[in-house]
Amino acid sequence: MTAPNDLASAALRAQFAAALGEETRSSRWLAAFADVPREHFVPRFYRQDGRGHWYEVSEGDPGHLEAVYSDTALTTQLDAHGVPTSSSSEPRLMLAMLDALDAEPGHRLFELGLGTGYNAALASSLLGSDNVVSVDVDPDLVRRARQHLARGRYRPHVFAGDGVKGCPDRAPYDRIIATAALRRIPPALLAQAGAGAVVVAPIGFGVARCVVSGAGEATGRFLPVPAHFMPRRRPAMAPDFAGLEAEAGRATSVPVTDVLDRLKFPLSLALPGYRSCSWLDDAGAVTGVGLWTEDGSTATLHASGKARQIGPQRLWDVVEELVTAFPDGAPAREDFGLTVTPAEQRVWYGEPDGVSWPLQWGRG
Repeated sequence: MTAPNDLASAALRAQFAAALGEETRSSRWLAAFADVPREHFVPRFYRQDGRGHWYEVSEGDPGHLEAVYSDTALTTQLDAHGVPTSSSSEPRLMLAMLDALDAEPGHRLFELGLGTGYNAALASSLLGSDNVVSVDVDPDLVRRARQHLARGRYRPHVFAGDGVKGCPDRAPYDRIIATAALRRIPPALLAQAGAGAVVVAPIGFGVARCVVSGAGEATGRFLPVPAHFMPRRRPAMAPDFAGLEAEAGRATSVPVTDVLDRLKFPLSLALPGYRSCSWLDDAGAVTGVGLWTEDGSTATLHASGKARQIGPQRLWDVVEELVTAFPDGAPAREDFGLTVTPAEQRVWYGEPDGVSWPLQWGRG
């Protein structure tokens, strides 16, 4: 006998898949979204109240199932300081990335970033469980994902480890997808990709889609969709705002809103892993903006037009270079591309010989 909650879930899944398909009705992945119960993978999640305090929403709580079948990213893990460390991504973004794979049943897929296991289950629905390999650096996440997967009929190969190393025992792969923010395409994954393999990975605040053309070589462009995935965990220094007080600063014509808005995406490529904050006056107007990277480099801009910077990277110099490259409007993500060779990985704008930035593991 079917439980009432199962009937409610099935009805919501059908509506959910139909809503996701409003713009991409031909997507073969819609059947997977209609088939895989997302609540199996998000039995509980966290929301913030009006004061910014986190609270838990669990199965059986009012609104849980409706939230699960909304087009919303759901925070599923917090650290000891209340900082999100894992989430179930926005379904429409998941669909866009899965569509970009151009995957066919039987293709072998490697996924970097198992998370809740939901994406691996969706992939298994189309490709077959035996063809899906997924890894996460967090053993606790892998343990819980296995429990989530056990509630359904999909059994992809999942394990705990460093996803940038791939899984050579099951290579070569026809398709590779990452669901954690990367600084560049991991060379080990390129080495495990078959000829013509498609790689879809978040880089900066966007998603790159590349086709492997040879050993360590690939090229492609960014998808038009914005993306803000959880970064891979790494040690980082705090911003040195106190040290900036000793700097005289210099005049700049860059508006503070450029950093927070129109240059946000290219800045995420030129300064991988950068973080930012802003200061507001009593009326809510922005009076300043701060930038920093994990090596301790720090910069601030006051609304009066004075910029300060300190540290091994001259962050404000990079901002002004971007203003020169993009003097008007926000450049579209799909106008950016990526060229990968064994020697380097380079993001470019417009054409491969246009404005470009090298991607490096160690920066920002």
